[in-house]
Amino acid sequence: MSANSASPIVSGTTPLPPGSSSSAGAGAANALASQQIAGNFQSFLTLLTTQLQNQNPLDPLDTNQFTQQLVEFAGVQQQINTNDSLATLVSLQQTAQSTQALGFVGKTAVVNGSTAALTNSSATWELSVPTNSTLNITIANSTGQTVYSGTYPAQAGNNQPFTWNGLGTDGTQQPDGNYTLSATAKDSANNTVAIGTEIQGVVSSVDLTQSPPLLSIGGQTFTVNQVQSILN
Repeated sequence: MSANSASPIVSGTTPLPPGSSSSAGAGAANALASQQIAGNFQSFLTLLTTQLQNQNPLDPLDTNQFTQQLVEFAGVQQQINTNDSLATLVSLQQTAQSTQALGFVGKTAVVNGSTAALTNSSATWELSVPTNSTLNITIANSTGQTVYSGTYPAQAGNNQPFTWNGLGTDGTQQPDGNYTLSATAKDSANNTVAIGTEIQGVVSSVDLTQSPPLLSIGGQTFTVNQVQSILN
């Protein structure tokens, strides 16, 4: 299922990542809340101690209300501590995602997708065919216009490369750019077969301002979760 065997190469640079304003904002809010509850709790204890010291021994104050308020203060403080812990876990997860994403820069990745870059008259997709089938392939340019269509026999198997040399159905050489492949298939019993498509390309940069980080491959962006494998 190939015309010419050549893989698109993408290059670029990765900008320096800015700081995470969302994590900083959450931390500042939790710190302010902790300061406020601490101040209120200290004022409450001072008031309680003063009242207990100056109460009438023959008519002591009802301590049930104070006990309830102590429980409420403790509950609020526990909630703030929980929020702090969650904020820390989110920050650690974001750091781990960023570190993982940066490790992909310069490597050739295989990701789920159907749009590949035609570079130097070569674009490659990888097709997963669950059973022996006849494939109907159509390729459209960035404006959605179909420029190529063809029928191919295919054996069952995953990650089978389909390389297009950029020649349209009418024999016209198409310019470099992004092209989208659509594949339908029928088996020997004329049943419809679902075909999976993947693309590969060099990770040229990483956008760490997004959560999760976005990898740039052939002018498109993908999350780390969309990466199926790393070839080098």
